[in-house]
Amino acid sequence: MSSPFGNLLGFTIVNALHLAFIAVLALVCNRLLRRATGRLVQPAAGSPARGAQAREQQTRTLANGIYSAGSAVVWVIAVLTTLPEFGISPLPAAAVLSAAVLGLGLGARNVVRDVVGGLQIALEDQYAAGDTIQAGENSGRVEQVTLRRTVLRDGRGAIISMANGELRTVSNLSRDWSQGFVDITVNAETPLEKALQGVEAAAAELRGDASWSQALVDGPRVLGVQAYEHFAPTLRLQVRTVPMRQEEVCRELRRRIQMEFERQGIARTSGR
Repeated sequence: MSSPFGNLLGFTIVNALHLAFIAVLALVCNRLLRRATGRLVQPAAGSPARGAQAREQQTRTLANGIYSAGSAVVWVIAVLTTLPEFGISPLPAAAVLSAAVLGLGLGARNVVRDVVGGLQIALEDQYAAGDTIQAGENSGRVEQVTLRRTVLRDGRGAIISMANGELRTVSNLSRDWSQGFVDITVNAETPLEKALQGVEAAAAELRGDASWSQALVDGPRVLGVQAYEHFAPTLRLQVRTVPMRQEEVCRELRRRIQMEFERQGIARTSGR
């Protein structure tokens, strides 16, 4: 039976060349892996927006994580490939390694599920730090996104940590634009056309206000009569704003409608 020492004495230039080739091939694979994962990064391209910078940081963390895991796999395969050059069979080591990976996989199912969920969030650009999202009963501003967890700060200021693998339906409330509705119920004895003219006047005043127009994307628009309650019409207005400004704009619109109704002597009952 040959000993490891005897195998070492039998080491030849051919074996050395094989080892060098394996090392070079591993380095090339790592270089290609670095380039491939680098394409996952979504650069902010000089944009000062926090959302763009957060997405760049998020995708860069993802790329680094994938590269680290892939690089470890490459070097493990390279080491196993070099064992025959020393007269050592790689099969026992490969069997032990496979059993260890299988055991870790079975014991860490939730971790794997969370990581897969984190990869989907980053690759599909579902949301990033700084966005406001609704996930089930939880809603708030995204403070941090990792491969395993999403951390929110809700309206109370509480920090909520959620496993990415448990997030099934997520609503992103801060992309492109936000939308709000204002319902105004007027007295049944008020002429409908007069009430419609009043809300339209208030909406036009808001649209023409330079201090508010920058928050508007579309509207406010008078949609018409939304419902009748005890013969009292409820009028609905729609407004689209820049992300997360809809509540603020709706409050200002209600204030202006109330002031316009007072100027025109239009009686209200109740409304939202």
